[in-house]
Amino acid sequence: MMKKKVQIMGIINATNDSFYSKSRVGSIDIALARASEMIEQGATILDIGACSTRPGSIPVDEKTEISNSTPIIRALREQYKNITISIDTFRTSVASSAIDAGADIINDISGGDEDMLSLLKESGKKYVLTHNSTIPYPVLEDNVLYIDRVIDWFTERVNYLSSMGIEDIIIDPGFGFGKTIEENYHLLSHLDMFNCFNMPILAGLSRKSMIYKPLDISPDKALGGTMVLNAYAISQGASILRVHDVKEASQVIKLVEMISNN
Repeated sequence: MMKKKVQIMGIINATNDSFYSKSRVGSIDIALARASEMIEQGATILDIGACSTRPGSIPVDEKTEISNSTPIIRALREQYKNITISIDTFRTSVASSAIDAGADIINDISGGDEDMLSLLKESGKKYVLTHNSTIPYPVLEDNVLYIDRVIDWFTERVNYLSSMGIEDIIIDPGFGFGKTIEENYHLLSHLDMFNCFNMPILAGLSRKSMIYKPLDISPDKALGGTMVLNAYAISQGASILRVHDVKEASQVIKLVEMISNN
């Protein structure tokens, strides 16, 4: 039996450098139209990003990231009072600007530096805590399973954030961030282990290289694989799906619910 309704986080990229071109928006009007479609299809969270973090990308400067994301967030908040808005950024200044514009969640792939954590403590916003293997962490014994290394890292970070009074946390294993394809699938196959934190688990699998590289296809052709992995993630306890394709994610959730409820 599923504990509760799985939420959908729709991706809106205010950058021309995201790995999936159809997720990009070039203006506030296009972003509003995309948001309207996503909400109608079942999204309850909109994740706004203006700095690509795909492998090999060159980050835009902070001023550009703010100017591309904050007006969209402000327009979304004015139009949709009840939708949850997330800012996808690793920069404190961008997160601060987004909060002022109406953002509810900071989706940070860096695991949180001290400035970001201070902003979280001050603002009281939700935080997506993401494991990112491109950032140096203490190395455990060689014979420790990769999942145990990641769980160990989350345990340390969650305890540290809790000591600062930050407890409204969403766990993101960080699929694709500095991980090999094998490591990604190892984490996915053990996703249920993250339930030990009693926190929402976010699965960001949509059209990523862990899908299209093994299948020898492009991101444009990776929707079918995304749906398969999202269904598996839900069965293992994922409570938020971060996706480019909201309608199809809604269909996956409905069918998995039918299995779970019978």
